Amino acid sequence: MNLFRLAFIFFRVGALNELQYRVNFFIQLLQSLVALGVGLVGLGLVFSHTTDLNGWSRPELLAVMGVHILMGGLINTVIQPNMQRLLEEVREGTLDYALTKPEDAQVIVSVREFRIWKVVDVVMGMMVLLAAMLQLQARLGLWQALAFAVALLFGWAMIYAFWLMLTSTVFWFIRIDEMVNLFEGVYAAGRWPVSVYPDWLRTGLTFLVPVAFAVTVPAEALTGRLTWQTLLGAAALAVVLLILARWVWRTGLRRYSGASA
Repeated sequence: MNLFRLAFIFFRVGALNELQYRVNFFIQLLQSLVALGVGLVGLGLVFSHTTDLNGWSRPELLAVMGVHILMGGLINTVIQPNMQRLLEEVREGTLDYALTKPEDAQVIVSVREFRIWKVVDVVMGMMVLLAAMLQLQARLGLWQALAFAVALLFGWAMIYAFWLMLTSTVFWFIRIDEMVNLFEGVYAAGRWPVSVYPDWLRTGLTFLVPVAFAVTVPAEALTGRLTWQTLLGAAALAVVLLILARWVWRTGLRRYSGASA
């Protein structure tokens, strides 16, 4: 319960801060519309030369795009801003302020920052998903809806664990900005199903950077492609990555000297 209570408190504070600069909403909306337009143009170009892409139809790929936008919004709303703040505080030796709090330090550093205007991408992703389901003329059953929600949760947990492990390397290597920026480039590959990529890249996008579980698997749930074996595999991998991320975080934390050194 402490996690949800702290998250709500920080979300409220972040919302009040962001609402002071409401013009940022329109800037974010414009950026999101431009990104969506570029994505739709790319999709149109692909299907001007073919009727399917490795077995995926145009509406199904639109669903993948919708999940990609939605998950990207969740990442940019919560995960990325918190990890960037963690990077800065380790470098400046100001992480002490979080470590001296009575709550678990990992929880605090994971929920302190919210970029509420990034929720625009979450809403836009849901609208794209709705359009895809209408084009598919598919009736969303209880199993599909539940599987989609669970797969999305597992995917988000994996991305969080990956970000935390990547960011925690700052305890050993101070300059890791390039490594963090690399994630955005890799995540961009998730706008297409991982099955369209070569085996070596598919493996990397599944297990090294879990883009497949974050984007493709939830899209498979909506399009009727998801199997229970894949969902169980996603659950197992999410648990493993969360445990590993916790270990990397605590190991790195022991190397932190802080401003008091």
